[in-house]
Amino acid sequence: MIRDILSAVFILFGSLVALTAAIGIARFPDTLSRMHAATKPQTFGMILVLIGTLIQLRGHPDSGMLILTGLFTLLTAPVIAQRVGRLVYREQRIDEQLLDESQLRGTK
Repeated sequence: MIRDILSAVFILFGSLVALTAAIGIARFPDTLSRMHAATKPQTFGMILVLIGTLIQLRGHPDSGMLILTGLFTLLTAPVIAQRVGRLVYREQRIDEQLLDESQLRGTK
């Protein structure tokens, strides 16, 4: 019973975090803000859902696939966000007032 409650808490909290990420993607005004909402809270929410599912599976052979899914997401989400951020910066589709300083000025 404790495992079921713990699993439900992880899954529900992870789903709530992922929902806030989806709302952020729809509501934020610029690409950099949307990129943040698409990577950080979405990844954290998915990891929480995967942890809740792993608790529920209790050693099932599919647990390894869930672990690989979480690791793949943790490895790829920051790389994708960095590439999208550079592309947005290069195409100058950002609001310069949102930046404290431009660390990419003069780079390609």
